[in-house]
Amino acid sequence: MKDADTFGLEVIYEDNHIIAVNKKAGDIVQADKTGDAPLSDTIKAYIKQRYDKPGDVFLGTIHRIDRPTTGIILYARTSKGLSRMNELFSSKKIHKTYWAIVENKPAADSGTLIHTLKKNEVQNKSYVVPESDKLGKKAVLHYKLVASSDRYHLLEVELETGRHHQIRVQLSKIECSIKGDLKYGAARSNKDGSISLHARSIRFEHPIKKTELRLVAKVPNDPLWKYFEERCQ
Repeated sequence: MKDADTFGLEVIYEDNHIIAVNKKAGDIVQADKTGDAPLSDTIKAYIKQRYDKPGDVFLGTIHRIDRPTTGIILYARTSKGLSRMNELFSSKKIHKTYWAIVENKPAADSGTLIHTLKKNEVQNKSYVVPESDKLGKKAVLHYKLVASSDRYHLLEVELETGRHHQIRVQLSKIECSIKGDLKYGAARSNKDGSISLHARSIRFEHPIKKTELRLVAKVPNDPLWKYFEERCQ
């Protein structure tokens, strides 16, 4: 969309109730303690110009992905859309698929990871803790190996739970740290400060139209990502 390009946005889907964009590494989903301008402000400005809206633009945050992560993120354009999307998330009727480029090949080509995670607020980091830890939360994900290069491996990951840094810490626990993710054991950082974790697709029933939507986010414009994308077509 030409209007979106003006604001540096890649809009994947848009209607009267929801908007989906492909988040770049470094963008923050909504305002936080850093004080940096959030992606939500850019989308509000885009909507205001595109539809010539007077006054404040409503935009509700439906879910979040980490700042160094790329990929699909949803916002609600109406309060009705927001409340219904929140219901879909709480009832686990939203299906999200991630792609992760990891440094080591997992011992099994596919599997389910189940851990108990606890967040350290000061460090902004999560740890695997014993199941008996009363502050821990159960985390479940499913993964499969979909492609390999000479040095890296692409995993497709589906979340059953949505814990803080879940994919990052669980893959690290099986010695498959995500490329560029120094916080969770990667050998080196990515030049752009990203980690090689991409929210690839999301599938759900439209909150108003009741039709099924499956939205897909293009991978970052990076040779390794493009290499893996070609092998998944």
